[in-house]
Amino acid sequence: MTESKVRVRFAPSPTGPLHIGGVRTALYNYLFAKKHKGTFILRIEDTDQTRFVKGAEEYIIESLKWCGINFDEGVTKGGPYEPYRQSDRKNIYREYADKLVSNGNAYYAFDSSEDLEKLRKNSESQGKSFSYDSQTRTSLRNSLTLPKEETNNLLSSGSKFVIRLKVPQEEIIEMNDLIRGNIKVNSTKIDDKVLFKSDGMPTYHLANVVDDYLMKITHVIRGEEWLPSLPIHVLLYRFLGWKDVMPQFAHLPLLLKPDGKGKLSKRDGDKMGFPVFPLEWKDPATGEISSGYRESGYFPEAVINILAFLGWNPGTEQEIFDMDQLIEAFSLDHVHKAGAKFDFEKAKWFNHQYLMKISNVNLANLLMPVLKDKGIETEPDYVAKVCGLVKDRVNFVHEFWQHCSFFFKPPESYDQEAIKKRWKDNIPQLIEELKNILAKIDPFISENIKNNIQIFVEEKQTNLGSIMNALRLIFVGSLYGPDLPEIAELLGKKEVLKRIEIAIEKIKT
Repeated sequence: MTESKVRVRFAPSPTGPLHIGGVRTALYNYLFAKKHKGTFILRIEDTDQTRFVKGAEEYIIESLKWCGINFDEGVTKGGPYEPYRQSDRKNIYREYADKLVSNGNAYYAFDSSEDLEKLRKNSESQGKSFSYDSQTRTSLRNSLTLPKEETNNLLSSGSKFVIRLKVPQEEIIEMNDLIRGNIKVNSTKIDDKVLFKSDGMPTYHLANVVDDYLMKITHVIRGEEWLPSLPIHVLLYRFLGWKDVMPQFAHLPLLLKPDGKGKLSKRDGDKMGFPVFPLEWKDPATGEISSGYRESGYFPEAVINILAFLGWNPGTEQEIFDMDQLIEAFSLDHVHKAGAKFDFEKAKWFNHQYLMKISNVNLANLLMPVLKDKGIETEPDYVAKVCGLVKDRVNFVHEFWQHCSFFFKPPESYDQEAIKKRWKDNIPQLIEELKNILAKIDPFISENIKNNIQIFVEEKQTNLGSIMNALRLIFVGSLYGPDLPEIAELLGKKEVLKRIEIAIEKIKT
């Protein structure tokens, strides 16, 4: 297969918010397509109208856009194989379901849902599970057991029916997965899946295979949870006469909880305090709000970098990749079979790396609205300098205020534990003397401030750490923050002297 013919699709169902596992699936499809100069398609699979959630489709599209995963064909964009929403294609599928019936690979089933439920409960009472398959279908109400005339009468009278796949008996179905290698499944383990429902809509299995064929999909890259569907789809390709153009399959590893015990869920995120959705989602039925990476302060480039490494690695030590670098490095050969544990601390680390790459000016632009909300009016140049001093201490823009508020307003109180440890003996007197020295420094820059403090300490034969900690307590209100002379330079001489005067008056041991 030539690279120019590669066509892949991301085909989510609009049943709720897009999980980050789904975003990773979209990302891998996108990277694979771009690596091979192919086409990436977004198709909405909404055949199950009972699970349709209002706003979910728009959420999916906005999420991909925010992440920078741009599709070449699909809903809202169009393309040569439109429409790309399955509910808009429902008149297509019956033809293929009928073809399967006519060639003996599918059949009409007239069993009522009540009858099937009785069979399930009866099986459960015996400690078994009911399956509509090659063993049980011979005793059920379908076109395989009913006389042809009765079947025709039921169809012509408008009786409810579904069309089921006729799975072969005792056949080893052999398949290949680009990640997992050769797979063999005995057909006795496969249900006679419903292909066409009584409401006139196809099920996922039929619609998925028909659309992939009609849209000339060359590679199906999807989550591990779809692996049980693979033999069903392989049979459909064979029964519809499309075996020679069947796409290659690759099933991606699951995203696991941080402890590796089970699939990552929304509940895990709620419990441990991290998002599992790309954007904030408000459930239209309950009003419940679930957090998103965007609203939590993550950069989309960081989220993409995080997701790329959940199940794949480049085979090198490099960890920071932009999208173009990921496209160049990506290969299904380096996708793992085992599930990938989600590491929230690592996710924050990735965001920090991207934050550090942003210019101080651009960080200031992001911080200015936060300052405005707090009633602080100041110059962008000053904010940029503050960002430069503080950014190595934060992972998110919303954390800046916690680490830099003292640059915009003097401390309203002082850490009592720090006072007990640092504000004792002759410290107030020494600070008063040091204030007079600081007042004479010109220019008032960090290098001069540092040198003068050092000289003062040597002359007074006192401890440098004690003086520095006392000054930090005065300027910041506690014992955290960046390099002290740099804090002093940015605050400016006037503000430094003012804060010393206030602290000497207010701090009492």
